[in-house]
Amino acid sequence: MLPRFYTTGQPAATLTRRVLCTLTLVFALTLWQAPAASAQSAPGSLGIGGQIGSPSGVTLKIDNPGSLSYDFLAAWDLGDFFFLNAHGLFQERLRVDGQEIGLFYGPGGYIGFRERSSRDDDVVLGISGTVGLNVFVERFEFYAQLTPRLDVIPSTSGRFGGGVGVRFYFN
Repeated sequence: MLPRFYTTGQPAATLTRRVLCTLTLVFALTLWQAPAASAQSAPGSLGIGGQIGSPSGVTLKIDNPGSLSYDFLAAWDLGDFFFLNAHGLFQERLRVDGQEIGLFYGPGGYIGFRERSSRDDDVVLGISGTVGLNVFVERFEFYAQLTPRLDVIPSTSGRFGGGVGVRFYFN
């Protein structure tokens, strides 16, 4: 049985845009209402959490303020596509209306598996990048990111992804 959003008659791309816009609004309101946040996590802290958007999945981050951090995502798209994504992240701290917000960006790559009903499954390899904003509140990181992806194998095609998420840090 298909999830309910498949039966609304709207194209999946329209639904994805609406979901991403809604989640971005929720993230912005969370930042606006957030109490004074701690500046960042401790070097080498491990954060585990989830991301909702396109793609949605489970995320892991090794945070190294002042140095290269690493972000991993095991995700699935609204279609039949599962992939593992990794990014090296550069981070900067910004002060907006007295609130400290993080800017992160960096290159990455991914391997994915696309299910095809009429033929064998495809293995997809590609390059990606990410750019986003985050805020730390206690041991939680709330973030929103945009991730352009470029499939290299089996054919060349590009798309944008992104989402909002939260990670809990064990430090």
